[in-house]
Formats: sequence, structure tokens, C-alpha cells
Amino acid sequence: MSGSRRTRAWLAGLLCLLALAFGTSCGGPAGQDSATEAVERLLDRRAAAVLERDEAAYLATGVPGTARRDDEFRNIAQVPLGSWEYRLNRLDRSGATATAAVQLRYRLDGHDRAPQVTSRTLDLAERDGRWYVTAERPDRGATQQLWEQGPVTAVHGERSLVLGAGPSRERLRGYADLADRAVPQVHDAWGRDWPGRVVVLVPGSLDAMAGLLGADAAGYRGIAAVTTGDVDGSKKAPADRVIINPEAYDVLGDLGQQLVLTHETTHVATRAHTSAATPLWLSEGFADWVAYRGSGRGPQRIAPELTRAVQRGDLPAALPTDEDFAFTGDAGRLAQAYEGGWLASRMIAGRWGEEKLLAFYQAVGEHKRRAGAVEAALRDVLDTTPGEFTADWRAYLRDQLG
Repeated sequence: MSGSRRTRAWLAGLLCLLALAFGTSCGGPAGQDSATEAVERLLDRRAAAVLERDEAAYLATGVPGTARRDDEFRNIAQVPLGSWEYRLNRLDRSGATATAAVQLRYRLDGHDRAPQVTSRTLDLAERDGRWYVTAERPDRGATQQLWEQGPVTAVHGERSLVLGAGPSRERLRGYADLADRAVPQVHDAWGRDWPGRVVVLVPGSLDAMAGLLGADAAGYRGIAAVTTGDVDGSKKAPADRVIINPEAYDVLGDLGQQLVLTHETTHVATRAHTSAATPLWLSEGFADWVAYRGSGRGPQRIAPELTRAVQRGDLPAALPTDEDFAFTGDAGRLAQAYEGGWLASRMIAGRWGEEKLLAFYQAVGEHKRRAGAVEAALRDVLDTTPGEFTADWRAYLRDQLG
């Protein structure tokens, strides 16, 4: 043993003797370690009770003899869970009480390729040497889960799973029928490797939708649906969720509702090939191209805002930026952004062919950064340059909308 090691060992021994002299342990924070292990076992029991739908076992994780709240447990009863796990990140103990910061990881059976992850906070109490849960809630900053908004009704379609908190089963069945029609349409257009299934969440109101997104409701007023998911080009990400705004979606006609769900389902299908390099004019424009493909509607009918702009001589100078797609911005600007992106995809499909459009989308998404991604794909797939492509797009707008 080196001299420095002997010195450290001697100091450690001295500190241990001093600790014993004052009646404390020299083996580390044994009490905290014991509590951590006990809480982890408690979390395992609670998770198993949720997964096995064992209400008695779930209630047994709460303090005996106190008022028991089982609403959340019952709210999730119809959700088809493939896994449910709590991972303890931090335990802050103060005597017989503690607060646990945990990571909840759950997977929808038959839909999620990897667990969905959300942060939770659990309040704990110790009674007669055992730890119990006194409250469980979303961590500060975490988005709500659908079952926190009320009892969840699950409707299984042939190619879809629709989960609703508030709407009737009959209404949810209508959403499932629309989603079931969207999936084969997307598959016919995209044709790439994807699961061919879609998960749709239907909250009871715009405010409830905003809760699921962790966003301000005002920013989504008038937006019929959005798709959430990790944009990292990874096939290991959990399945996307299409989240409906019932206040905007339900006032659409049958065709409008189908177009919206087909558009959002396209985002689900293309997620593995969408990355931070993919500009919104391409991802949103491509989704609209799939939705309108085969609809028989002409460009001026599909793109009324851009048609009016072109016909009054206000031809866009460049393709839409990501900022043009902001939900909180001007409605006319937002509409023109979507229409301009759709016409860009339509131009590629018409001039270079649908397979080239798909190859172009995939080539852009293969890059991890925005810089140079579109330029490289334009060169390698379409044999053109950004300047030439923009000029072609502007000429296409004049020809189709003028």
C-alpha cells in the first residue's frame, strides 16, 4: 500500500471511530439506502398492480385506514397496457415522510415500439416500518396523461386504437373508422416500412388537448389535430400520438375529417425518416400531398389563400420557413405555408415522379442537421439546385394558381 493510501485509510478509520463514539454508523447513509430500497419495492408493487388491473393490490400501496383515491386507477382500466414501470430518480426524505421523483415508463400493447416516458412525483409516508404512497401527480412541467382527465374509453379499429376521455364510444368509433381508412391510403402513397397502425387520443375539449401537449390552448384554437413524436429519424422511438382538438375537428365535414386524419397518419408513417434536418415545408407539404392524393380536387380549390395572393400579384419569393408554420401566427400566413409546401411536393411528384418525391423526403431526413440537407437531396435525387428549385416552384404557382 502506498503512503497516500495508508494516510487515507488511517483517516477513514479515525473518522469511523469518532462516528461510533457519537453513536452513529460508519457504513454510509444506511437509513437512506434502506428507505430507497423499500420505496423501489413499493413502486414495483404499484406498477404490477396497474399492469395486472389488481385494484386491491393498488390500494394496498396507499396508507392503511386513510381515505383512498382510486379514480386514476379506474380511469386507466380500458387502456391496453403492454408495460408499466416506475424508475426512482431521487428520494428526498424527512423523517417519516418523503417525496420521490420518478420516471414513469409505459407502453401501449401492440402499438408502442418503446416505452413512453413521463415524469411523476409521489408523496410517501412511513408507517410501522413500511412505506406507502399518499399522492401521485405529474411532475412540474410534465404534460398530462389522458387518464388524468377522466375515465378513458378504448375503441379498437382494424388498424387503429382510439382512446378518449369524455367523448362517447359511438363518437370514438367514428374516429376509428376514419383512421382505418387513412392507414391504407398512407401506405399506398408512402409504401415504406412502418407498423401500419395509428394511435388517436381524443380529449374532451381544447383545454384538455392543450394539457396533453403542455401548451397554451390559444395556440391551438382552430387546429383540428396534431401529431406528437420524437423527430430524430429513429425507428426505436415510441409510436406517435395523433391528438384531436374536438372543438375544431368535429365541425369539419366528412371529407375534411378524413383529410386531417390522413395528413396526421402520414406523419406517423414518415416519422422514422423525419429528422431535425427536415424543413416543415417538406414534412407538412408531403403530408398534405398524401391526404389530397386522388381526391380529384384542383390546386385553386385546395390552396385558396395562395391562389388569392398569386392572382393579386403577391407571388412568394421563397419556400415557406419553419416560422411561417407557427400556430400562434397569422392565420392567412399559416394557410399559405401549408399550401405552398403542398404545391412543392405536388410539383416534385408531377415533374420527377412519385418515387423521386419519396426518395427526396427520405434523403433529406437522413441528415442529422438542417444545414446542407435540402441542398444535398436536391442535387443527389432531383439533379437541381436550391435556386433552380425555388424558381421552378414560383413558376409552378403562377401556372397552377394564376
